[in-house]
Amino acid sequence: MDVLTKEQRHKAMSNIRSKDTSIEVKLRKALWRKGYRYRKNYSKLPGSPDIAMTKYKIAIFCDSEFFHGKDWELVLKPRLLRSPKGEYWIKKILRNMERDAEVDKSLLFLGWTVIHFWGCDINKKIDECIQVIEECIFDIKIQSHEPADSFYDNEGDETMINQEV
Repeated sequence: MDVLTKEQRHKAMSNIRSKDTSIEVKLRKALWRKGYRYRKNYSKLPGSPDIAMTKYKIAIFCDSEFFHGKDWELVLKPRLLRSPKGEYWIKKILRNMERDAEVDKSLLFLGWTVIHFWGCDINKKIDECIQVIEECIFDIKIQSHEPADSFYDNEGDETMINQEV
């Protein structure tokens, strides 16, 4: 049985945001400080990625642990099975996970790189999240043979090192 009334539950659930969540804002601010530009909630792409770096074709999703099923089989599903409204939440979260996979496939088909971060990782390890994105950008630059700062030798010579990829 729910400890909240129907009205209290409705108010609590209506406060859950789908855009501009704290984890999205935190990741966007960190990217902006690093000089990366992006589009937020880019509706021209399947799934409207939370952050779309159109220059590099990188779609980034900031997923909350509960609604996207973090540790599904080991932690979340067994916990929900014991709860009164568990059946409802299991169905809802499974559909969210299916939709995530469908969106990922669509984006990959369009040539985009897809990155998902859990909210806890953004909150506790923001530098590692930024590093993952930067490594992805670096890989994309290498594949397109686009010059990157780290390609030049120490003398500042404009010739690229390791042009063959």
